[in-house]
Amino acid sequence: MVSPLLVKARHDGRDIVEVTPERAGWTHVGFRALRLADGERESLDTGTRELCLVVLAGTVDVTVDGVTHESLGNRASVFEPKSPAAVYVPAGRQVEVRSRGRSEVALCTAPGGEAPREVRVIDPATMRRSVRGKGSNTRHICDILPHDDPTAAHLLVVEVLTPAGHSSSYPPHKHDVESPPAETQLEETYYHRLDPPQGFAFQRVYTDDRSLDEACAVEDHDVVMVPRGYHPVVAPHGYDLYYLNVMAGPHRFWVFRNDPAHEWMLKG
Repeated sequence: MVSPLLVKARHDGRDIVEVTPERAGWTHVGFRALRLADGERESLDTGTRELCLVVLAGTVDVTVDGVTHESLGNRASVFEPKSPAAVYVPAGRQVEVRSRGRSEVALCTAPGGEAPREVRVIDPATMRRSVRGKGSNTRHICDILPHDDPTAAHLLVVEVLTPAGHSSSYPPHKHDVESPPAETQLEETYYHRLDPPQGFAFQRVYTDDRSLDEACAVEDHDVVMVPRGYHPVVAPHGYDLYYLNVMAGPHRFWVFRNDPAHEWMLKG
């Protein structure tokens, strides 16, 4: 039986996978991934939501309210050690994406908020890159739209590369209680990619009282929804794992709480 938190990808056609707040049963995060052929276009109205468009692979032109930003994207695969191109678009804007060659794009959305905001092309060179963990818990981070960047109203977007045989989002942590500065409430999606693509990885989502306890075997392009609870990930031997995280909640601040049963490993 497929976990209710797992959204399986379509392996053919332009629409890869989609999560709406209605489908997820939450309020904030929306996510959609598209594969576009050369010259193919996608048009949308952001409506009441803000958008972070991430060029996962390939190159695209992005037009917002008639202003075109050309040739965004500089990598052939999410597994290249490069930061992606991205565009932040506030609520109430018309957007068109045109692919130059084959491309893969992610559309990350959340409520747009009340304050006026500006379109921003996020330069890959400005994205903070870092390494977290040690040993087989090492993973590589690229902050596309972190909480200390004031561009967005609610959205946080980050990508993570977990080498084969490593764990990630580990020790298990959660962010489902709005009690800053100890913890904040953020919904989250994980968009998974694997290299080679026939691989798989594992993600568990569980709460302290185990009222939620789901284990997901994820394949290339699948999404895991994290409404609450701890959510560690493991990449098996032989398969590198990439994921794009989209988070949003009542306040745009990321503070998590580790599972106390596993915090001992941070004290060594």
